[in-house]
Amino acid sequence: MFRDKAGNIAVGKIVGTIVLLVVLLVIISGSVVVVEAGQTGVVLTFGRVSPVVLQEGFHFKIPFAQTVVTINNRIVKTEVNTEAFSKDLQTVSTVIAVNYHINKSSSAELYKQVGLGYDDVLVIPAINEVLKAVTANYTAQQLVSSRADVSILLDENLNAKLNAYGVIVDDLNIINWDFTEEYISAIEAKQVAEQNLIKTRTEQEQALVIANTEAQKQVIAAKAEADKIKLLADATASSNMTIAESLSDILIRYELLQKWDGQLPKVTGGASTFTEISGLLK
Repeated sequence: MFRDKAGNIAVGKIVGTIVLLVVLLVIISGSVVVVEAGQTGVVLTFGRVSPVVLQEGFHFKIPFAQTVVTINNRIVKTEVNTEAFSKDLQTVSTVIAVNYHINKSSSAELYKQVGLGYDDVLVIPAINEVLKAVTANYTAQQLVSSRADVSILLDENLNAKLNAYGVIVDDLNIINWDFTEEYISAIEAKQVAEQNLIKTRTEQEQALVIANTEAQKQVIAAKAEADKIKLLADATASSNMTIAESLSDILIRYELLQKWDGQLPKVTGGASTFTEISGLLK
């Protein structure tokens, strides 16, 4: 096959065959493409993006006329370290972690509009913009106390901005909020003042309770003493009345005679004294 009519080795035929095989190999290799799992293939025909997206697996393409750009459709993570201003004009530094993926059906359009640098060109700027817009609606203190609500709002707004490009936000986490040293010192001073105020109010309330309790005790004691005196007075009056009612004229005369020592008063002036004493004896 590789010898001429004279039986000599035809070097030219060998070289030509090798070249042909190489060309065929290049053509064949340029005619197939394998799209890995979790990826899609964007077909470019003479540089023009085809609306047809290649899914996972083995595919043919026109060699030299078509190229295939693979788009990663797996969930990827990006972190953004940025600053924003709160509603009360405090500087807020934060780190936000965002997990997102590219919708397979949107791979071609995303590549056409943004290219492969969508993380730097599209996602990160969108995170910064949404963060600044959301934090401007909250005070620094609210950002801390309403962290979960802020995270949900960031997720919703970021999806609303990126979904049009086929970028789906799967999860968003606020890693931390950092504030200036001046603000932190002011917050600490405020907390100390509030604690002192609470302590003072508590002490005042306790003192008021004690004072009211003592006053009530004194009122109760005074009322008890007054009731006691009244009861004693009533008892004495009742006893006296009972005694007075029980005394008869005869008993009174008898008591007087029992106390008389038999001596007549040494007075002058007639017989009236004898008359009174004789009256007692009747």
